[in-house]
Amino acid sequence: MRAPAPAYTANDGVIDRAGEVLGGNLLASLDAVGEVALTVDRETLVTTMVALRDTPGLEYQQLMEIAGVDYPERPDRFEVVYCLLSLTRNHRIRVHVRTDEEKPVPSVTGIWPVAGWLEREVYDMYGVLFSGNSDLRRILTDYGFRGHPQRKDFPLTGYVELRYSEEAKRVVYEPVQLAQDFRTFDFMSPWEGAEYILPGDEKAKLPEAKGAPTPLKADEIVKADAAKSALSAPAATPKVTESVADTGAGKASPDAGPKPADADVVKKPRAAKPAASDTAPSKPRTRKKPDTNNG
Repeated sequence: MRAPAPAYTANDGVIDRAGEVLGGNLLASLDAVGEVALTVDRETLVTTMVALRDTPGLEYQQLMEIAGVDYPERPDRFEVVYCLLSLTRNHRIRVHVRTDEEKPVPSVTGIWPVAGWLEREVYDMYGVLFSGNSDLRRILTDYGFRGHPQRKDFPLTGYVELRYSEEAKRVVYEPVQLAQDFRTFDFMSPWEGAEYILPGDEKAKLPEAKGAPTPLKADEIVKADAAKSALSAPAATPKVTESVADTGAGKASPDAGPKPADADVVKKPRAAKPAASDTAPSKPRTRKKPDTNNG
């Protein structure tokens, strides 16, 4: 019997019920692709989350995830998304708040302690600050990392390198030390085709036709023509084998016997017949009686 996919409660009435409870704290709502998204006021986030958790008809008891989104064109470029789950109603919603690089978002660690690690991840990847988090440190990047990797304006290439310093006992940044020959970077896509010859490719090129300008000398052209003709010409005589010396077959040693007619059948030698004298029955030997007439 096939097990049905886990079905969630329909979204009917969720936005209306949230609007009644949150009032002016609810800035926008959206019901799309089977999911409900609520955009709430950043400063009243904690009271909003408590209301969503404790209000009958909503009852979103668990915080499943906190994610970040970057919109560089907006004044408040960051969105912090909270994914909530109601165990009693079997339903999920998303709660969105907006902020920038300076305005902190109230921490919800007092409601869900698991939010401590999730807020650290959003801070590490996007640089969003959380007020009330007592342990707001990086959690994914190295010690001394500069910048936030999930921002849209984070550089993908640079001129510094990271290494662990035994003197400083931490990861340090240093300028990339490259020889001058390696400072020419080629950012051309492979399928566009390079306009230069890679080192070693010139060895695979045959000389040009006679009369055309070529950097090769006359003797090199003659050698190249001879090599080319040798590769294209067929063999003069086919290779045949006329004796056992050509194939390596024959006696394994000077004392070896002749090769049997059928190599797969090795006949065992017959046992030699015994001689006639060996097969004639021997007469029984009689024991001579002692002479009792003497003495």
